[in-house]
Amino acid sequence: MDFRLPEEIVALQRTVREFCEAEVKPYAREWDEKESFPRDTVAKLGELGLLGMSVPEEYGGVGLSVLGIATVVEEIARYDGSLALTVASHNGLCTNHIRWFGNEEQKRRWLPKLATGEVLGAWALSEPGSGSDAAGMQTTAVRKGDRWVLNGSKMWITQGTVAGIYVVLALTDREKRQKGITAFLVEPGTKGFSTVPIKGKLGMRSSDTAELVFEDCEIPDENRIGEVDQGFIDTLKILDRGRITIGALAVGLGRGALEEALAYARERKAFGQPIADFQAIRFMLADMATELDAARLLVQRAARLCDAGRKFTTEASMAKLFASEAATRACNKAVQIHGGYGYTREFPVERYLRDAKLCEIGEGTSEIQRVVISREILR
Repeated sequence: MDFRLPEEIVALQRTVREFCEAEVKPYAREWDEKESFPRDTVAKLGELGLLGMSVPEEYGGVGLSVLGIATVVEEIARYDGSLALTVASHNGLCTNHIRWFGNEEQKRRWLPKLATGEVLGAWALSEPGSGSDAAGMQTTAVRKGDRWVLNGSKMWITQGTVAGIYVVLALTDREKRQKGITAFLVEPGTKGFSTVPIKGKLGMRSSDTAELVFEDCEIPDENRIGEVDQGFIDTLKILDRGRITIGALAVGLGRGALEEALAYARERKAFGQPIADFQAIRFMLADMATELDAARLLVQRAARLCDAGRKFTTEASMAKLFASEAATRACNKAVQIHGGYGYTREFPVERYLRDAKLCEIGEGTSEIQRVVISREILR
C-alpha cells in the first residue's frame, strides 16, 4: 500500500503553501480581528484555479480529484481556517450541487463563472430552527404557474452576503417532510430576497456568514435544480463529500497548531532549558502528531474511496468525526504549551482553537456523524 500522494498533487500542495506563506499568513490575524472577508485574496485563489477544483475541464475548471481537493483545503487551513472554509464550501456545496444535479443549461451558465471565481457560490440548507433536523425545515416553495414563490429564512450560510448564486433548499410538499424538499437557484437582487450579515462569531470570523430571508420571492421553474421533491436525497450526496473536505480542514488547523507549538517549545525556556526538553510537553506533542496523522489517513481513505467510485458514507463520517475532534484537542494542547501567551492574540494558536470548534458543528455535528456511523455498522 502506497501512502504517498501523486506527484501532481504534491506539486499543487507546494504551490498552495508558497501562496499562503506570501498572501495569507501575514494577514490572517487582521482578517480575523476585523471580521473582514478577504475579497482580493479569494480572487487570487480563483486565478490559481482553486475555486474550480471540483469543476470538470469542459466547464472551465480543473477537474481535481477529491484527494487533491482535500490536500489543498488542508494546506490553506494550516494558515487560515476561514479562507479554507470559503474554498471548501464554494467547491463542495453550491458548485457540486449544480455540477451533479443541474441541467446542461444551468451547468453552462454557472460552472465556468464559479470555476474562475467570477462569482462565488452559497448553499442554503440550515435554518434558525432546523440544523441537524432537516425535517424541521420551514422555508417553503409554492408553485404558481411556471414560477415558484419562496418564503422563509436560512441561517449560517457561508458566502451569504458575497455570493453571486445561491442554491436554496425549500419544502415543496410539507406532508412528505424531508422527502418533499426541492433545490432552487436564486440570484442576488431577486425581488423578495435579502441577506443579513452575521457578526460576532467565535471563530471562522473572516468567512462571510449570513441569514437569508425570502419574502414572496418569485423565481422561474427553470431555476429549479433536479426533480421536484428530490432535493434532500441529492443533499445527502453533497454532504458525504463535504465531510471529507471539512475533515481535511480540521487536519490543517490541527497541523498549524502543532507546527506553532513545536516552534514555540524549542524556543521558550524554563528552568534553564527549552520546554521541549520536558516530558510533559513532549507527550503533548506526541499525542497531537499521532492523532493528526491518524486523522489525515482517515480523510485520505475516504477521499480515495470516493475517487474510485466506491461507497464512502461511513468512511467520510469517521474522517470528519475523528479529524474535527482531534483538531480541537490538538489546538487546545497548543494553547496549553504556549502558556499565558497562548491565551493572547499575539500567537495564532488561539485562533486555530476557535476555528477548529466549527469543524465539530458544521456540515453535520459530531453527534450526527455518530448516528451515521452506528447506523451503517449495524446494518
